[in-house]
Amino acid sequence: MLQERLSGKERKKPSLHVALARHADEVREAQRLRWKIFAEELGARLTTPEPGHDIDLYDPFCEHLLVRDQDSGEVVGTYRILSHDAAKRVGSYYSENEFDLTRLQHMKSRMVEVGRSCVHADYRSGGVITYLWAGLAEYMLNSGHDYMIGCASIGMQDGGHNAAGIWHALREKHLAPVEWRVFPRCPLPLEELDATPAPSVPPLVKGYLRVGAYVGGEPAWDPDFNTADLFVLLPMSRLNPAYARHFLK
Repeated sequence: MLQERLSGKERKKPSLHVALARHADEVREAQRLRWKIFAEELGARLTTPEPGHDIDLYDPFCEHLLVRDQDSGEVVGTYRILSHDAAKRVGSYYSENEFDLTRLQHMKSRMVEVGRSCVHADYRSGGVITYLWAGLAEYMLNSGHDYMIGCASIGMQDGGHNAAGIWHALREKHLAPVEWRVFPRCPLPLEELDATPAPSVPPLVKGYLRVGAYVGGEPAWDPDFNTADLFVLLPMSRLNPAYARHFLK
C-alpha cells in the first residue's frame, strides 16, 4: 500500500505512520505543508498571520491528522478535524462559510467536519491518502460520531467547466436526500458553464463517493482558493462494508 517514490531510479518505499498531532510544532508542520500545496502549488490567496504557513481561525480548535515519512521525518499528508463541541467554541463549522446547513441543524451534535486535506507532491500514488482515511476512520470509531462532513474541492484552472461536468455526472446517483440538502452561499454559475461531457473527477471526491458519501447539493465557488467546492456528507451507517472492514479494524 505504501507509495513508491521515483527520482530517476527506483527508490525504496517510504515507511509511513499516521497519528494526531501531539503539540504545536507538529501542527505547524501541517500548516507549512498546506501553504506549500495551496499557496505555492495551486495559487490560493491565503490570509495568514505568518508567511509560509496556512493558518486560519479554525486551526486552534481542530485536531490535526498527520502522515509522516518516518525515514525522512517529513510530514507528507494532513487532514484537520473539527468536532461538534469545537465548532460550538469557534462559532461554526468551516463549511458553514460556504454552505447554508439549516437542514442539518438536528444532526450537528453528531457531526464531525474534516478538511484542509493535502498530500505532498512526491507522495500522490495513493499510499498517503490510504493512511489518512485509516486515521479518520479510527477517529470516527473512537469518538462515536454518526456523520462526517466536509468540502471537497475541484480546481478551476479551466474556468469551472470540468467542475460543472462533475456536478452533472454525480447528481443523479450521489445527491443527498432532499431533507439533507445544503445550499451554496456563493454558487458556482452552472448556467454559464459548458459542462465537460467526460469530466476528470479528483481522487479525493472519488474516495468520498466510494466509501458511501452523499453530495449535499450544488457546488459553491471559493474565489480565494479558485475552486468549486462540493459539500459531502457521510453517514457512518452508509460506510461501504468493504471499506469498513479495511479501515475499522
